Amino acid sequence: MNKQTVKTLKWISGGIEALLGIPILGGSIVLGLAWIPLLVMLVFHIVVLVFSNKVGVKAHGNIIGIVTSAIGWIPVVGMIMHILSAVFILMDAARKDDDPNIIEMKE
Repeated sequence: MNKQTVKTLKWISGGIEALLGIPILGGSIVLGLAWIPLLVMLVFHIVVLVFSNKVGVKAHGNIIGIVTSAIGWIPVVGMIMHILSAVFILMDAARKDDDPNIIEMKE
């Protein structure tokens, strides 16, 4: 496991959280699949957190994602939490490896 793999996993988890945060679409996915996406994302966030710890990368966004998966079944709160999780995870994914305070902006 390396830092680039963890970064890729963060981009994926952030993208899925963003999808689940879309007001009607995200709720339809979660309800239509009987809340299974929340369980899948809980496991996925835990896996990313463990891998992040192994390679020494911060995973604040995925910690928020774990909380989101636990309370995501609450209608409006879940949507807001999915959006917040997506933002923080994607910020973690965009962060440069050599300086944790700088976010990469590709042109």
